[in-house]
Amino acid sequence: MSESEQTSSRKLDHVRIVLGEDVAAKGVTTGFAAYRMPHEAAPELDLAEIDTGLTFLGKRMRAPLLISSMTGGARDVARINLALAEAAETLGLAMGVGSQRAALVDPRVAETYRVRHVAPTIPLLANLGAVQLNYGFGVDECRRAVEMIEADALVLHFNALQEAVQPEGNTNFKGLLRRIEEVCTRLDVPVIVKEVGNGIGAATARRLVDAGVKVIDVAGAGGTSWSEVERFRHKTERGAQVAAAFAGWGIPTTEAIRQVRAALPDITIIGSGGVRSGVDVAKAIALGADLAATAKPALIPAVDERGAEAVIESLQVYIDELRIAMFCTGCGDLAALRRLQLERI
Repeated sequence: MSESEQTSSRKLDHVRIVLGEDVAAKGVTTGFAAYRMPHEAAPELDLAEIDTGLTFLGKRMRAPLLISSMTGGARDVARINLALAEAAETLGLAMGVGSQRAALVDPRVAETYRVRHVAPTIPLLANLGAVQLNYGFGVDECRRAVEMIEADALVLHFNALQEAVQPEGNTNFKGLLRRIEEVCTRLDVPVIVKEVGNGIGAATARRLVDAGVKVIDVAGAGGTSWSEVERFRHKTERGAQVAAAFAGWGIPTTEAIRQVRAALPDITIIGSGGVRSGVDVAKAIALGADLAATAKPALIPAVDERGAEAVIESLQVYIDELRIAMFCTGCGDLAALRRLQLERI
């Protein structure tokens, strides 16, 4: 099997497993349930006037929600990205595509990532695995990924644990900060670094920002576990057993947000990892995130035969919940929500 065929097969495996198996983190939670939003019985606000808008990457969003990087690279998943993009455009959200490594190896699958024609105004994020900078990719490949989808920024994702337990994983992470610094210096769009569900702590975030990274997506533990996803891909009991040992690994999402905000008060932070409601979005912002991101809750309706319509219905629930949470805490806009002090239960 060629590298291109292997990558496409892995992409399809990932979507199938996330949708069909229990791949939630085990033994660790996001931490959102440990916080309570203080109820304001007399909010002195009109719910209809609650402002959830913000500017991200120079573009105006109507709600602080990013449809996180998920898929692309196999023809059978092209319709998923189109459904997600149409929903993002309709609702005024941001969106990231899955790793574009497949399309850089095989340009025939580039169309599975191209969504700008259905989402002309949204912040759109290109995506590559950071470790690929140690496996032949460089600034030129990063630039091609951005140009391929007319992106506003490039996400470099860190997935050390996933690669370590993946049957065909790339595990040489040495020297990546120096390579990322070169990308940040030479690329024409901002670089975002995200984890894939095991969290980014304060010290790591500080090193990344020192290298030129403009946005940190903490992608904490407590949502989908990619070591669990890889467990289902293993064909040997040994491999599956090793992967299963890490189902509870990582920094909980709320702790990652708090750590990074305390260390870097001025950096843009995306709070992701097990964000399962608009109340979680509100809590993430109150804890220090600028916006939140979710993946699986958007993927599930994206495979529905109604496509974008189903995604819009699902994510509109998040937005409604966020607006009501803001209303019932007396927060008329996101600036007020960021000043809100949550109560530890």
